[in-house]
Amino acid sequence: METIVMQVSIPRILFSFGIGKEQVQKEVKKWLVVSLFREGRLSSGKAGTLLSLSRREFLDLLDKEGIAYFDYSIEELEDEFKAVRKLKPVKEQS
Repeated sequence: METIVMQVSIPRILFSFGIGKEQVQKEVKKWLVVSLFREGRLSSGKAGTLLSLSRREFLDLLDKEGIAYFDYSIEELEDEFKAVRKLKPVKEQS
């Protein structure tokens, strides 16, 4: 994957919290990818790929960060529940 090197100014005091330049680089990348996902500009699969995570690992990251993967309105949820109620139950075979 092609990369671009950028210079970022960060207050020195942030390094007193025990993080290094590599950790800052990782966190900035994660923040940017998650932000683009939240804006709907990246799919979960593409976002995971950019962070070297599987789709499942990316969904776990969203959960850890408190970010909803599904963002339904009340009306959309009601429609989904109505559709589920209309489904016929599958009979188990013995």
